Amino acid sequence: MSEPSYPEDLLYHPEHDWARIDGSEATLGITWYAQDSLGEVVFFDGPQPGDTISKDSPYAEVESVKAVSDVIAPLSGEVIEVNPDLADAPEAVNADPYGTGWMVRIRIADPAEAEALMDAAAYRASLEA
Repeated sequence: MSEPSYPEDLLYHPEHDWARIDGSEATLGITWYAQDSLGEVVFFDGPQPGDTISKDSPYAEVESVKAVSDVIAPLSGEVIEVNPDLADAPEAVNADPYGTGWMVRIRIADPAEAEALMDAAAYRASLEA
């Protein structure tokens, strides 16, 4: 598994999810902390393109050797892409949670929702609390 990291260019949700915002779109995934807590991810059950996801609500499930866990949306929007590689290689979530282990891309419904998310420093501090 990868080393602990929390990239500065991402925004973080208290439920250990991240968002990389690029204009009106965002790429979403789970943090290093989340994948480390889960253990080896063996299955990803995501939404379909065209589905709508809502901030603070589950939009996918990850199954690990330990448990099945909901993935919570850090932002609301319409799913425009689901990572096709996770169907055959869900372990990418463990190996590279911010790169090849991304989960979905969305068209952001309400850009103001991002204001409630944490920057990397605040997220790291929340893990130490």
